[in-house]
Amino acid sequence: MESDIRQSAKRGSAGVVRPTAGESFVEGISPSMHSVGAVMREVAQSDVPVLLLAERGAGKKATARRVHELSRRGNQAFRVVACATLKSEELGNPAVTNSLTHAGTVYLSEVAELSAEGQSWLLRAMGNGNGKNVPSGAHARFICGSARDLEAEVKAGALREDLYYRISAVCLRLPPLRQRREDIPVLMEHFLKKYERDFQRAAPVLSEETQRLFEEYAWPGNVGELENAAKAIVALGDERVAMGGLRAVLLRPDVSGNGGRVSLKQASRAASREAEKEIILRVLTRTRWNRRRAAEQLQISYKALLYKLKQMGCSEYGAS
Repeated sequence: MESDIRQSAKRGSAGVVRPTAGESFVEGISPSMHSVGAVMREVAQSDVPVLLLAERGAGKKATARRVHELSRRGNQAFRVVACATLKSEELGNPAVTNSLTHAGTVYLSEVAELSAEGQSWLLRAMGNGNGKNVPSGAHARFICGSARDLEAEVKAGALREDLYYRISAVCLRLPPLRQRREDIPVLMEHFLKKYERDFQRAAPVLSEETQRLFEEYAWPGNVGELENAAKAIVALGDERVAMGGLRAVLLRPDVSGNGGRVSLKQASRAASREAEKEIILRVLTRTRWNRRRAAEQLQISYKALLYKLKQMGCSEYGAS
């Protein structure tokens, strides 16, 4: 936990915490996100607590970071805390509580996962009482996020009602990606350029078929899933190869009404398998299907190549 806090508080030369992968905020062009942007700019001018509600992957952390950047605290630390990892013994550690409550902004991810002790601590840290483990001069701004129905959590007794009202002074709901499809091309362009810089290679130009497929897909993993798709395309350097793996997942029927819970890990694995198959076949063609020479060029063992050929259904081809 302490190492997570230190890691999330790394600063640039000007004292600003630099965004890591997946944390840059892109407003897009949809009316719903224009409304979100307007509220963000408004709440950034005060220290009022903000509650961000959205499905997983919809950009809650990036939104919290953007509010921080727009605020007067923008040159101070932005700290991220996963509430499920915040343990009671850590809240009794002054070093931990000091790092969480001094100047800057604290984003509490999945606030409904706070323990009872954690909820009491947060109330004190936000000024509702004087806990002995919270410095009297603490004045961090708190932004909370959740993918759950917090009113239901309150009714079930899992979340304190007084805490819920304390953290939800401003409640901002972020729309899922399927409800703002016009933003998909804007986001994809952003992520392709991002991974062009990261991988130092040009992103392939997306075909109309792929763009249409992206705009029609339900994106159950939201912006995070879209980013991973862009990353796979740039990493492989070939849209056809990347989409060979992604298409099977993107075309899967929507059985849940919101795109289901299809993990993009499936798509990434499929894309990797497709890319691996493509590379192996190219090398085998170049070596005239001499499997030993191909294994040397692929820098894998002969046995490993035989196993991969068997998986591909090509084990009977080629010379040893």
